[in-house]
Amino acid sequence: MTKLLAFAGSTRNGSFNQAILTVAAEGARESGSKVTVVNLADYPMPLFNEDEEKVSGVPENARAFKQLLTEHDGFLIASPEYNSSYPALLKNAIDWATRMEEGDKPMQAFKGKTAGIMAASAGGLGGMRVLVVLRMLLANIGVTVLPAQLAVAKVNTLMDNNGVVTDEKTIKQLKNLGKQTAELTMKMTAQVL
Repeated sequence: MTKLLAFAGSTRNGSFNQAILTVAAEGARESGSKVTVVNLADYPMPLFNEDEEKVSGVPENARAFKQLLTEHDGFLIASPEYNSSYPALLKNAIDWATRMEEGDKPMQAFKGKTAGIMAASAGGLGGMRVLVVLRMLLANIGVTVLPAQLAVAKVNTLMDNNGVVTDEKTIKQLKNLGKQTAELTMKMTAQVL
């Protein structure tokens, strides 16, 4: 069974991106993938610094997150847009996960994996600019990013008071992104075997 790891670049309570990620994960599950949804708040990491790494090594939470990435065949990633790019939280987690320790292969947590990417915001663009740079980052570390992507604009108007996405069109789009990511991952995993 194909395994996907789903995470958002936001740890804010009531995160729009965590909310859309949950729906996309449902779509991937409905397509036969096993999906693990995690919150980066459960893996606090210091800012990446090679001097610190030299003294203390890779922090335990960074190692645990990297292990999760390594154990999965692909990813569902939702990112807020901060000044036309991804937040430091997301980039920091990715940076730590690229660090090599004894016995590692280069980029083992990412190389040959797949990803479906999405963004959400209360603004009119839905975070679409972050998807450009997130796609570039992931491709540069060996991830095949699904051609389709989704930016959910004015997401706050598409949710109930509990922060759950309720708009049927948006739910369908998010589930379809999860489904397409699962299908691409299954195909790529089959080619490797």
